[in-house]
Amino acid sequence: MSSTPKHDRVDHELPSKQDMEAAIADPQGENASIMVIPDRQLEKKVVHKLDLRLAPMFAVLYFVAYLDRSNIGNAAIVGMIEDLHLTGSQFSTAASVFFATYVAFQIPIVLAMKKLKPSRAITMMVVGWSTITIGTAFVENYGQLVAVRLLLGFCEAGFFPTLSLYITMVYKREEQGRRIAYLFGSVALAGCVSFIAAAWVWWGLPNDPALAKFLKPKEKEVMLARDRQRLEYLGSLNFEWVEVGRALKDPKVWLCALIQFFQDIILYGFSTFLPSILKLDLNFNAMEAQYLSVPVYLLGGIVFFAAAILGDKYKLRGTISISQALECFLGILDIFAVVGYSILLGVSNSPGVRYFACYLIAIPLYCGPGLNEIWINNNMAPHYRRATAIGLQQTIGNIAGVVAPQVYRAAPYRLGHWCSLGSAIICMVLIAFKILYLRALNRKKEQISRGEREDDRKETTGEGALDFRYIY
Repeated sequence: MSSTPKHDRVDHELPSKQDMEAAIADPQGENASIMVIPDRQLEKKVVHKLDLRLAPMFAVLYFVAYLDRSNIGNAAIVGMIEDLHLTGSQFSTAASVFFATYVAFQIPIVLAMKKLKPSRAITMMVVGWSTITIGTAFVENYGQLVAVRLLLGFCEAGFFPTLSLYITMVYKREEQGRRIAYLFGSVALAGCVSFIAAAWVWWGLPNDPALAKFLKPKEKEVMLARDRQRLEYLGSLNFEWVEVGRALKDPKVWLCALIQFFQDIILYGFSTFLPSILKLDLNFNAMEAQYLSVPVYLLGGIVFFAAAILGDKYKLRGTISISQALECFLGILDIFAVVGYSILLGVSNSPGVRYFACYLIAIPLYCGPGLNEIWINNNMAPHYRRATAIGLQQTIGNIAGVVAPQVYRAAPYRLGHWCSLGSAIICMVLIAFKILYLRALNRKKEQISRGEREDDRKETTGEGALDFRYIY
């Protein structure tokens, strides 16, 4: 019996690759009809059906992955440090070392996803980290804890970039923000057992969404038309090392990567150490710290979900994202974080007030890294350039996971709080510069289109096409 999941079987004839490329090259030619979606209501129905199938799966998977990586902070306040006889610096190192392998393997894994079927690749990752997480229960000393954290980082390395890239293969640019929000929002919510999630992926994730068995023939035609429309800005789907090189030399990629790094300093520092902040700094007991951290995370997830929907609706990433990084940009979002950190740093004798400050900090917590992820998804093409860009952005960003535990070493965590504020200010400058840079690129294309400037483009497909506009 074949081991290929049934949902990959083809039950209708597809247009040839040559026909698709001809339609893109000549939108008015004889193949132009294959680019047209005849029924917009049917398209909405198809997208809704995909959401019902994919969003719960992705949300649960990302929650489980994030829980497996970050629950070391919760374990620390209920006896792990005492049981394993860890010092403060050893605990910080154990939290950091996860990112050594996590960072190293992100780009290779995300580049390989097109060769490996997504359902199989993700299933292997989920089974791997599930096994390692179970093994963590049998750790007896510091050395063993470091070893399992390194293995866990390897198993989770390509997971988020793979999901992010998969979303760009299914949804249009203006649809991607809400779907990325499902991932980040799920971090704040409850989840289920990892092995069950792995089986769900194997049988439920279509390797090619246009051929998913839960779609009817007419719905598959709509998905194929959407695929062809995306090819107008995606460019070639063939692997070329030149696209990897272009991504590595692209200023947009490095700006996004640096923004991700400083945003993740804030995210990893606060989210990993929130239980410890509540117990050791705010003087709640261990059980209170566990319960009181839940609504803080939940608020952050809700705010990000709302911001992503607004970003999709109005096609603005930078305007919303800069409100995360700029501490007092028109009083939007991150002004709450400024006030929150100020309270934590300035108020020492009122646990209730300081706990309220945690809610203020949580408001922009997921928005910065999440919207930055949507930003790079929307502004990179073709496929393997985007894959490389996503991998590099996540690689650089997750180095923050090594740094954050080192600045959040001991209560009252003043160094960590100051580093978070400094990171936000740096993000402000980088985001503002990137918005100006993208505007300049769009303006150049407009001038070429109007004949006001010589056409010196080195590429004319993907993001090099004149009708490709960067979203900021």
